Amino acid sequence: MKKIYFLCTGNSCRSQMAEGFAKQMFGLDWEVASAGIATHGVNPFAIKAMAEVGIDLSHNASKLIDTNYLNQCDLVVTLCGDARDRCPMTPPTVKKLHWPLPDPAQATGTEIEKMEVFRKVRDQIHQNVQDLVAELA
Repeated sequence: MKKIYFLCTGNSCRSQMAEGFAKQMFGLDWEVASAGIATHGVNPFAIKAMAEVGIDLSHNASKLIDTNYLNQCDLVVTLCGDARDRCPMTPPTVKKLHWPLPDPAQATGTEIEKMEVFRKVRDQIHQNVQDLVAELA
């Protein structure tokens, strides 16, 4: 079974959304996981944004990078510069991709304005995962 790992700083928004989409879109040949440099808990706005597209993150937990899993991966995708820069070394067999996405958790304004930022990032992650599935098929 092939393995993919989505990494960001706190495993609270971007990597959680990527994991949710990938679990839905990748076939049974792939094991999908996400983690962070730290654990910040799953952001309630990320849960809400994904629920709008039928993916439930409400039972997910924020996880730290598991180096054993990381080293067994076929593909590691970092979703922020912090994760890309601080990701532990991997064997040369692990392919790495970087998706430089803005951190929706940094959004300011009203709840409606924050949700718009989360939706925009969610939709970009959805497109990126779709493109990745097509590339790897």
